Amino acid sequence: MSIGQIRVNEIFGPTIQGEGALIGQPTVFVRTGGCDYRCSWCDTLHAVDSAYRDDWHPMTPQAILMQIEILSGGKPLMVSLSGGNPAIQPLGSLIELGKREGYRFALETQGSIAKDWFAALDVLTLSPKPPSSGMDTDWQKLAECVEAAGSETQTVLKTVIFDDADYDYAKDLAARYPELPLYLQPGNHTPPSPATADAPIDMPGIMDRMRWLVDKVAGDRWYTPTVLPQLHTLIWGNLRGV
Repeated sequence: MSIGQIRVNEIFGPTIQGEGALIGQPTVFVRTGGCDYRCSWCDTLHAVDSAYRDDWHPMTPQAILMQIEILSGGKPLMVSLSGGNPAIQPLGSLIELGKREGYRFALETQGSIAKDWFAALDVLTLSPKPPSSGMDTDWQKLAECVEAAGSETQTVLKTVIFDDADYDYAKDLAARYPELPLYLQPGNHTPPSPATADAPIDMPGIMDRMRWLVDKVAGDRWYTPTVLPQLHTLIWGNLRGV
């Protein structure tokens, strides 16, 4: 792959953002390939597992922007950069080019890799992974991501909740960054295997977890986080490209 190219798993939309601070807002998604994490419940293995590397296409920032413009009909909107971990990719030039044309950019990452171009984003969602993921949080690296974003980028926190340990983790996260908005959401109970990425999800299980989470927050009188479902999961399940 040439220097400056971005490894892209898929580009799709316009659709709506399904979670976090921009939930419900129209967006085009640029999903990059590759990740430095292997979460136990990952629902985007096609953008994470190196077994799918042949499906990740090296693209120049210009080619990606052209595809975004085609999908959006040339009308600027929010562009959501996701993965995998999009912080692995050299996205600074794409953001610069797109902003010249009036596009806005949001990125979600687990906060394991800080990049100076975070400061050019409109919205940075840091989504460190709770204990149920099987991954450990490097708090120093997360702090570096917050610092890299600076004061001009809207930085928010988001984490999924599967159980009490995840809930306690979220409270610790909030205590470390009381100045940052925090979004909580129940996790997808049935993350797809690579071979069944469009399999039906356990909707009753997800809604039970949503009710449990709402009751937990209210019962603790923890009034600062925003509790949301994964809207895209409720609408489309595990389908790709929507």
